[in-house]
Amino acid sequence: MKLNIEIKRSNPEKNKKPFYQKYKVNGDPNDRLLDVLMDIKRKFDPSLSFRKSCGHGVCGSDAIVVNGKERLACKTLIKTIADKEGACIRIEPLRTLPVQRDLMVDQKKFINSYRQVKPFFITKKKAVSKESVQSPEQRKKIDDATKCILCASCYSACPVIQKENPQYIGPASIVQAARFLFDSRDDGFEQRLSELNSPNGVWSCQNYFNCTQVCPRNIKVTKLINLTKKDIKKHES
Repeated sequence: MKLNIEIKRSNPEKNKKPFYQKYKVNGDPNDRLLDVLMDIKRKFDPSLSFRKSCGHGVCGSDAIVVNGKERLACKTLIKTIADKEGACIRIEPLRTLPVQRDLMVDQKKFINSYRQVKPFFITKKKAVSKESVQSPEQRKKIDDATKCILCASCYSACPVIQKENPQYIGPASIVQAARFLFDSRDDGFEQRLSELNSPNGVWSCQNYFNCTQVCPRNIKVTKLINLTKKDIKKHES
């Protein structure tokens, strides 16, 4: 299957303006987009820069924008984005994060927002020598949030960060906070409250649902944000 791949190229270190470079390649409909990118780098242009690691949708490192939508290159099959011979596939780096080179973005701001919500267990209980047991019902409350791989797709797709409040901590950070807030073993609600209950916290979310739509792990991101809002209101009442 012949494909026209159009990739947004840029190298800020050399002060060159971004431009779109076209590559004509052959790809099987069942190939992954990551396979096509690797072929381009190996056979046509070794200067092309992008991130990849596990290649199986677990690490989240190869998140990019494909035909205007955030996706993982390793989970995107050609047949889902190209419906005919000679189809054009436009590939761009994630939005709202500074481009380092080509499809690679600087994730410092994203990771700093993640750290702000204290994404780790906080407990008042004394250490014991046995497990802290949870019931199936208690575990179910955090199942969805534990799927997050910090790919930053939701952060890139968020209209609030793009247009309204660039300082918003973002959907992924709130999902990570929810993973611990709703955990029966955690006691860190108060310590996370200052970041979550702020103009740049949960209240920036306007329920656009873009985050939920692009999540490669099918996490109900907007639902978790709203449940966090509900918990904060309950705490204040």
